[in-house]
Amino acid sequence: MIEVSRFWRDSALPFVEARRVGDGRQVCYAAHSHESFSIGVITGGRSTFLSRGSHVEVVAGTTVLMNPGVVHACNPIAGQGWSYLMLFVDMPWLEGIGFKLPAQTWSTSPALYSAGLQMFADLFDGNLDDREARLARFFSVLPNHLQAAAGRTQAHHPQLEAAAAFIRAHRTDPLTLEDICAASRLSRSYLIRAFGERFGLTPHGYLLDQRVQYARAQLRTGRAIAEVALEAGFADQAHLQRAFKQHLAATPGHYRKAERAGSASVKRVDTAH
Repeated sequence: MIEVSRFWRDSALPFVEARRVGDGRQVCYAAHSHESFSIGVITGGRSTFLSRGSHVEVVAGTTVLMNPGVVHACNPIAGQGWSYLMLFVDMPWLEGIGFKLPAQTWSTSPALYSAGLQMFADLFDGNLDDREARLARFFSVLPNHLQAAAGRTQAHHPQLEAAAAFIRAHRTDPLTLEDICAASRLSRSYLIRAFGERFGLTPHGYLLDQRVQYARAQLRTGRAIAEVALEAGFADQAHLQRAFKQHLAATPGHYRKAERAGSASVKRVDTAH
Protein backbone atom coordinates (compact mmCIF):
# COMPACT_ATOMS: atom_id res chain seq x y z
CA MET A 1 0.00 0.00 0.00
CA ILE A 2 1.25 3.50 -0.85
CA GLU A 3 2.12 5.57 2.22
CA VAL A 4 -0.24 8.31 3.36
CA SER A 5 2.34 11.00 2.50
CA ARG A 6 6.03 11.25 1.73
CA PHE A 7 8.14 14.15 0.47
CA TRP A 8 11.13 13.44 -1.80
CA ARG A 9 14.29 15.44 -2.51
CA ASP A 10 17.64 14.77 -4.15
CA SER A 11 20.76 16.90 -3.69
CA ALA A 12 21.65 16.19 -7.34
CA LEU A 13 18.43 17.97 -8.38
CA PRO A 14 18.12 20.79 -5.82
CA PHE A 15 15.59 22.73 -7.90
CA VAL A 16 12.85 20.09 -7.63
CA GLU A 17 10.82 18.52 -4.86
CA ALA A 18 8.14 15.86 -5.06
CA ARG A 19 5.37 14.49 -2.87
CA ARG A 20 3.63 11.12 -3.02
CA VAL A 21 0.22 10.85 -1.35
CA GLY A 22 -1.48 7.49 -1.06
CA ASP A 23 -4.54 8.55 0.93
CA GLY A 24 -5.69 12.07 0.17
CA ARG A 25 -8.47 11.83 2.77
CA GLN A 26 -5.78 12.39 5.40
CA VAL A 27 -4.06 15.23 3.53
CA CYS A 28 -6.42 18.23 3.40
CA TYR A 29 -5.47 21.80 2.53
CA ALA A 30 -6.61 25.31 3.23
CA ALA A 31 -6.36 27.69 0.27
CA HIS A 32 -2.65 28.37 -0.31
CA SER A 33 -0.03 29.09 -2.96
CA HIS A 34 3.54 28.09 -3.82
CA GLU A 35 6.61 30.05 -4.87
CA SER A 36 7.44 27.27 -7.32
CA PHE A 37 5.56 25.98 -10.38
CA SER A 38 3.61 22.90 -9.31
CA ILE A 39 2.18 20.03 -11.32
CA GLY A 40 0.22 17.05 -10.02
CA VAL A 41 -1.19 13.83 -11.44
CA ILE A 42 -4.25 12.25 -9.85
CA THR A 43 -3.51 8.52 -9.68
CA GLY A 44 -6.67 7.27 -7.95
CA GLY A 45 -10.15 8.32 -6.86
CA ARG A 46 -11.52 11.84 -7.19
CA SER A 47 -11.35 15.22 -5.46
CA THR A 48 -12.29 18.87 -5.84
CA PHE A 49 -9.76 21.32 -7.25
CA LEU A 50 -10.03 25.02 -6.46
CA SER A 51 -7.94 27.34 -8.63
CA ARG A 52 -8.43 30.96 -9.70
CA GLY A 53 -11.85 31.07 -8.08
CA SER A 54 -13.35 28.05 -9.84
CA HIS A 55 -14.13 24.57 -8.49
CA VAL A 56 -13.81 21.47 -10.67
CA GLU A 57 -13.97 17.77 -9.89
CA VAL A 58 -10.79 15.96 -10.87
CA VAL A 59 -10.43 12.19 -11.18
CA ALA A 60 -7.69 9.64 -11.80
CA GLY A 61 -6.03 10.51 -15.09
CA THR A 62 -6.24 14.28 -14.53
CA THR A 63 -3.19 16.54 -14.45
CA VAL A 64 -3.38 19.79 -12.46
CA LEU A 65 -1.11 22.80 -12.96
CA MET A 66 -0.47 25.61 -10.49
CA ASN A 67 1.52 28.72 -11.35
CA PRO A 68 3.56 30.48 -8.64
CA GLY A 69 1.45 32.68 -6.40
CA VAL A 70 -1.89 31.30 -7.60
CA VAL A 71 -4.15 30.40 -4.67
CA HIS A 72 -5.52 26.87 -4.91
CA ALA A 73 -6.60 23.83 -2.89
CA CYS A 74 -7.37 20.19 -3.65
CA ASN A 75 -9.42 18.16 -1.17
CA PRO A 76 -11.45 14.93 -0.99
CA ILE A 77 -15.14 14.65 -1.83
CA ALA A 78 -17.31 13.39 1.07
CA GLY A 79 -14.62 11.11 2.42
CA GLN A 80 -13.91 9.40 -0.92
CA GLY A 81 -10.38 8.09 -1.32
CA TRP A 82 -7.92 9.58 -3.78
CA SER A 83 -4.17 9.58 -4.40
CA TYR A 84 -1.73 11.71 -6.34
CA LEU A 85 1.86 12.68 -7.15
CA MET A 86 3.03 16.31 -6.93
CA LEU A 87 6.11 18.03 -8.35
CA PHE A 88 7.38 21.47 -7.29
CA VAL A 89 9.95 23.09 -9.59
CA ASP A 90 11.91 26.28 -8.91
CA MET A 91 11.25 29.05 -11.41
CA PRO A 92 14.91 29.95 -12.19
CA TRP A 93 15.48 26.44 -13.56
CA LEU A 94 12.28 26.53 -15.63
CA GLU A 95 13.14 29.97 -16.99
CA GLY A 96 16.59 28.65 -17.86
CA ILE A 97 15.10 26.00 -20.16
CA GLY A 98 12.68 28.50 -21.71
CA PHE A 99 9.48 27.19 -20.12
CA LYS A 100 6.50 29.55 -20.22
CA LEU A 101 3.87 29.36 -17.50
CA PRO A 102 0.60 27.90 -18.79
CA ALA A 103 -2.81 29.57 -18.56
CA GLN A 104 -4.58 26.20 -18.27
CA THR A 105 -5.02 24.87 -14.73
CA TRP A 106 -5.99 21.25 -15.40
CA SER A 107 -6.04 18.72 -18.21
CA THR A 108 -7.54 15.29 -18.92
CA SER A 109 -5.08 14.59 -21.76
CA PRO A 110 -4.12 10.87 -21.57
CA ALA A 111 -0.79 11.68 -23.26
CA LEU A 112 0.08 14.30 -20.65
CA TYR A 113 -0.96 11.98 -17.82
CA SER A 114 1.21 9.17 -19.19
CA ALA A 115 4.14 11.52 -19.72
CA GLY A 116 3.72 12.82 -16.17
CA LEU A 117 3.79 9.34 -14.65
CA GLN A 118 6.91 8.48 -16.64
CA MET A 119 8.53 11.73 -15.53
CA PHE A 120 7.98 10.81 -11.87
CA ALA A 121 9.30 7.28 -12.46
CA ASP A 122 12.45 8.74 -14.03
CA LEU A 123 12.84 11.30 -11.26
CA PHE A 124 12.70 8.67 -8.51
CA ASP A 125 15.18 6.37 -10.31
CA GLY A 126 18.54 7.23 -8.77
CA ASN A 127 20.31 4.92 -11.23
CA LEU A 128 19.58 7.22 -14.19
CA ASP A 129 22.35 9.69 -14.95
CA ASP A 130 20.26 11.91 -17.27
CA ARG A 131 17.31 12.75 -15.02
CA GLU A 132 17.68 16.50 -15.44
CA ALA A 133 17.65 16.12 -19.24
CA ARG A 134 14.57 13.90 -19.04
CA LEU A 135 12.83 16.45 -16.82
CA ALA A 136 13.68 19.22 -19.28
CA ARG A 137 12.25 17.15 -22.15
CA PHE A 138 9.01 16.65 -20.21
CA PHE A 139 8.58 20.40 -19.77
CA SER A 140 9.46 21.04 -23.40
CA VAL A 141 6.55 18.88 -24.59
CA LEU A 142 4.08 19.80 -21.84
CA PRO A 143 2.66 22.81 -23.77
CA ASN A 144 1.81 20.50 -26.69
CA HIS A 145 -0.79 18.78 -24.49
CA LEU A 146 -2.50 21.99 -23.35
CA GLN A 147 -5.09 24.23 -24.96
CA ALA A 148 -4.03 27.53 -26.43
CA ALA A 149 -4.51 30.46 -24.05
CA ALA A 150 -7.88 32.14 -24.50
CA GLY A 151 -6.30 35.58 -24.29
CA ARG A 152 -8.26 36.65 -21.21
CA THR A 153 -6.11 38.54 -18.72
CA GLN A 154 -6.82 39.66 -15.20
CA ALA A 155 -7.35 43.38 -14.69
CA HIS A 156 -4.24 45.11 -13.35
CA HIS A 157 -4.60 47.10 -10.14
CA PRO A 158 -1.29 48.80 -9.23
CA GLN A 159 -2.27 49.56 -5.64
CA LEU A 160 -3.39 45.99 -4.91
CA GLU A 161 -0.23 44.69 -6.56
CA ALA A 162 1.74 47.09 -4.37
CA ALA A 163 -0.05 45.78 -1.27
CA ALA A 164 0.85 42.19 -2.17
CA ALA A 165 4.45 43.14 -2.98
CA PHE A 166 4.73 45.00 0.33
CA ILE A 167 3.55 41.91 2.20
CA ARG A 168 6.05 39.71 0.34
CA ALA A 169 8.90 42.13 1.08
CA HIS A 170 8.02 42.29 4.79
CA ARG A 171 6.59 38.83 5.37
CA THR A 172 8.88 38.09 8.35
CA ASP A 173 8.14 41.45 9.99
CA PRO A 174 5.30 42.07 12.51
CA LEU A 175 3.03 43.68 9.90
CA THR A 176 -0.34 45.23 10.71
CA LEU A 177 -3.21 45.94 8.35
CA GLU A 178 -2.51 49.64 8.86
CA ASP A 179 1.05 49.16 7.58
CA ILE A 180 -0.28 47.54 4.40
CA CYS A 181 -2.93 50.26 3.93
CA ALA A 182 -0.30 52.98 4.28
CA ALA A 183 2.08 51.34 1.83
CA SER A 184 -0.62 50.79 -0.80
CA ARG A 185 -2.61 54.00 -0.11
CA LEU A 186 -5.85 52.06 0.20
CA SER A 187 -8.55 52.25 2.86
CA ARG A 188 -8.93 49.38 5.29
CA SER A 189 -12.37 48.33 4.04
CA TYR A 190 -11.45 48.51 0.35
CA LEU A 191 -8.17 46.63 0.87
CA ILE A 192 -9.85 43.74 2.68
CA ARG A 193 -12.61 43.38 0.07
CA ALA A 194 -10.60 43.97 -3.10
CA PHE A 195 -7.52 42.05 -2.00
CA GLY A 196 -9.58 38.92 -1.41
CA GLU A 197 -11.22 39.25 -4.81
CA ARG A 198 -7.85 39.69 -6.54
CA PHE A 199 -5.70 37.14 -4.71
CA GLY A 200 -8.19 34.69 -3.19
CA LEU A 201 -6.96 35.39 0.36
CA THR A 202 -7.40 38.22 2.85
CA PRO A 203 -4.30 40.38 3.47
CA HIS A 204 -3.73 38.46 6.72
CA GLY A 205 -4.23 35.12 4.95
CA TYR A 206 -1.78 36.20 2.26
CA LEU A 207 0.80 37.18 4.90
CA LEU A 208 0.37 33.82 6.64
CA ASP A 209 0.77 32.01 3.32
CA GLN A 210 3.97 33.95 2.60
CA ARG A 211 5.36 33.08 6.03
CA VAL A 212 4.63 29.39 5.47
CA GLN A 213 6.42 29.59 2.11
CA TYR A 214 9.42 31.21 3.79
CA ALA A 215 9.45 28.55 6.52
CA ARG A 216 9.16 25.80 3.91
CA ALA A 217 12.25 27.06 2.08
CA GLN A 218 14.23 27.22 5.33
CA LEU A 219 13.12 23.78 6.55
CA ARG A 220 14.12 22.33 3.19
CA THR A 221 17.73 23.14 4.11
CA GLY A 222 17.41 21.21 7.38
CA ARG A 223 17.23 24.13 9.81
CA ALA A 224 15.70 23.73 13.28
CA ILE A 225 11.92 24.14 13.35
CA ALA A 226 11.77 26.39 16.42
CA GLU A 227 14.41 28.71 14.98
CA VAL A 228 12.63 28.94 11.63
CA ALA A 229 9.27 29.58 13.30
CA LEU A 230 10.49 32.71 15.06
CA GLU A 231 12.46 33.95 12.04
CA ALA A 232 9.42 33.54 9.78
CA GLY A 233 7.29 35.73 12.03
CA PHE A 234 5.32 33.09 13.95
CA ALA A 235 4.76 33.45 17.68
CA ASP A 236 6.31 30.07 18.40
CA GLN A 237 6.82 26.57 17.00
CA ALA A 238 3.22 25.58 17.76
CA HIS A 239 1.92 28.54 15.73
CA LEU A 240 4.06 27.48 12.75
CA GLN A 241 2.88 23.89 13.22
CA ARG A 242 -0.79 24.87 12.92
CA ALA A 243 -0.30 27.13 9.90
CA PHE A 244 2.04 24.70 8.14
CA LYS A 245 -0.38 21.82 8.51
CA GLN A 246 -3.30 23.92 7.24
CA HIS A 247 -1.41 25.13 4.17
CA LEU A 248 0.67 22.07 3.27
CA ALA A 249 -1.27 19.25 4.93
CA ALA A 250 1.93 18.17 6.68
CA THR A 251 3.69 19.03 9.90
CA PRO A 252 7.03 20.89 9.71
CA GLY A 253 8.73 17.75 11.05
CA HIS A 254 7.18 15.53 8.38
CA TYR A 255 8.25 17.97 5.69
CA ARG A 256 11.77 18.46 7.07
CA LYS A 257 12.64 14.74 7.16
CA ALA A 258 11.81 14.05 3.51
CA GLU A 259 12.97 10.92 1.80
CA ARG A 260 16.41 11.48 0.32
CA ALA A 261 17.37 9.88 -2.97
CA GLY A 262 19.60 6.90 -2.50
CA SER A 263 18.56 6.18 1.10
CA ALA A 264 18.57 2.48 1.88
CA SER A 265 15.24 2.55 3.69
CA VAL A 266 12.61 5.07 4.67
CA LYS A 267 10.25 4.53 7.56
CA ARG A 268 6.51 5.02 7.17
CA VAL A 269 5.56 8.58 7.97
CA ASP A 270 2.70 9.35 10.33
CA THR A 271 1.13 12.73 9.49
CA ALA A 272 -0.97 12.83 12.64
CA HIS A 273 1.72 14.50 14.74
